[in-house]
This record gives sequence, C-alpha cells and structure tokens, in this order.
Amino acid sequence: MKAAVTRYRIMAIIAGLVLIAFTIEIFIKYAFGPEIPWFAQLHGVVYMVYLFVTIDLARRARWKLLTTLGMCLAGTIPLVSFYAERWVVKTNLSN
Repeated sequence: MKAAVTRYRIMAIIAGLVLIAFTIEIFIKYAFGPEIPWFAQLHGVVYMVYLFVTIDLARRARWKLLTTLGMCLAGTIPLVSFYAERWVVKTNLSN
C-alpha cells in the first residue's frame, strides 16, 4: 500500500505541475499567439498515467466510487491535485 501511495504522490505532483504549466501555455496562446504544439499531448499522457495510478490506489485502499471519481477529477483542476495528494497521505499513511 505504501508503494501505491508513493506512486500516487509522485504522479499527483507531476500532474499538478504539468496542469499549471498547461494553463499558462493556454493563456499565452490566446493572449499572444504562439503555441507549443506538443504540450497538450504531454498533458494528456501525464493525465492518463495519473488516472491509472489513482485507480490502482483506489482499488488497493478500497475507496468508494465517489471518492475514486473525485480523486480522478482532482487531476483536471489546477492546484486540486496538490490538495488531493495531501489528503491521501493523511488518510492512508496515518496507520
């Protein structure tokens, strides 16, 4: 279980950082015009790995469906994945 939490923590931080960078890239694209064409694909790949790791942790921790869906959606809103990561550490490593 500890390994699954560690994998989740790493992916939550990476997904959060990539999402923040992607949000900045979207702002720059619409404000000034230049676009980084591969950045959206990078974000998509990182999010897919985040989903896989989240579902793996949810299965091991026996989360309810609503909790699992909330944690999966945490990777789509800037800064929320950092909050979710702290919640996972607090609730799953407090044994």
